[in-house]
Amino acid sequence: MKLLTCVFAAGVAAAPFAQAHVNLEQTSAPAGAYQKLTFRVGHGCEGSATNGISVLLPDAVTGAKPMPKAGWTITTVDGKLNAPLVSHGVTITSAVREVSWKGGPLPDAQYDEFSMQVKLPEAPGKYYFKVTQLCDKGRAEWSEVPAAPGAAMKFPAPVLDVVAPAGAAHQH
Repeated sequence: MKLLTCVFAAGVAAAPFAQAHVNLEQTSAPAGAYQKLTFRVGHGCEGSATNGISVLLPDAVTGAKPMPKAGWTITTVDGKLNAPLVSHGVTITSAVREVSWKGGPLPDAQYDEFSMQVKLPEAPGKYYFKVTQLCDKGRAEWSEVPAAPGAAMKFPAPVLDVVAPAGAAHQH
């Protein structure tokens, strides 16, 4: 029982730290799906308010449509894809590569969510979204990708595990 109490206490103590990063509400989604992604901003920078969030999309993630947010201005940046994709019979060579929200401010003591709809890649795997958080005092680059599974990081990039769709044929 004492061990269980210690494990519970350690989990509770770590919970605020885990929620302090910019992270995705969704942890996984089916390959090839149109998916709403919600980025949660848990705090500002060094105690100051957040006034901007920019999300870089992985190359295989396309069709980004940001959700409007009262008090925030949205901008998107298009860019060339590393490899062309075919969507609905049309070859796509460029797409939205970055979505930014500027405005607020979002006080350090509050959290908020920023959403967009995207088309996920057909290939299962982990996809990392690098996020820049701009604040009244400074910025945070949530862009670290683990060198090895379970590696500790100070500024981890939000990650989405794209999985094979339910009912997909088992392949070797």
